[in-house]
Amino acid sequence: MAERHVVRLTVNGESVERLVEPRKTLADFLRQDVELTGTHLGCEHGVCGACTVLLDGDPVRSCLLFAVQADGARVGTVEGLAHDGLHPIQEAFHDHFALQCGYCTPGMLMTVHDLLQRSPSPTREEIRKALAGNICRCTGYHAIVDAVEAAAARLRAAPPREAAR
Repeated sequence: MAERHVVRLTVNGESVERLVEPRKTLADFLRQDVELTGTHLGCEHGVCGACTVLLDGDPVRSCLLFAVQADGARVGTVEGLAHDGLHPIQEAFHDHFALQCGYCTPGMLMTVHDLLQRSPSPTREEIRKALAGNICRCTGYHAIVDAVEAAAARLRAAPPREAAR
């Protein structure tokens, strides 16, 4: 039997403890061990951004990290965005037709969540720069940038929500 390590994380506010092989990626850990399948695997080389999650509040490519490297951390996934209905970012993506197949969407949503936490009123150029590491093969980025602008406006106008963890 291969060597295994205990990994303890807080995922979307809930404590998770699992025994894992040292080579298991954080993306595979979330999908297989924690059964949160919203984190998608695209290229598995850290290029496409589909696997983006928040690690202690910062966006990371979960396909490039081993689960054991995240031991003790807080992880936020797309499943953690919605509480009582869709998150304003999710609503804006829906309303502005900023998704098609949806494969890249979870990673984009987590990237946008981070952007809007850091910059509540980003310019279109700042939005494009933040999303430069998230590849969408189905749609143009114009609707996505429009959705991010709309989400920013909704979040500025709404009462404070609990941040994705």
